[in-house]
Amino acid sequence: MSDWTVAVDRTVCIGASVCANYAPNLFELKAGKSTPRVSATEADKAVLDAAETCPVSAITVHDSGTGALLAPEE
Repeated sequence: MSDWTVAVDRTVCIGASVCANYAPNLFELKAGKSTPRVSATEADKAVLDAAETCPVSAITVHDSGTGALLAPEE
């Protein structure tokens, strides 16, 4: 199983909370902006969904082993 690195660019985040709705165990809103609860997680479709549905593409998911960008898709 592959581990993924999750990051949120809080300078881009608008606090839409879509990520917290898709993956509440991995994202929370702090001071009106998304913050990952963990910096790495096991592969989980909910993380990809959160990154893909972020209206401003503030969330990135990378494969921890290869560094490849998994989401959002370009």
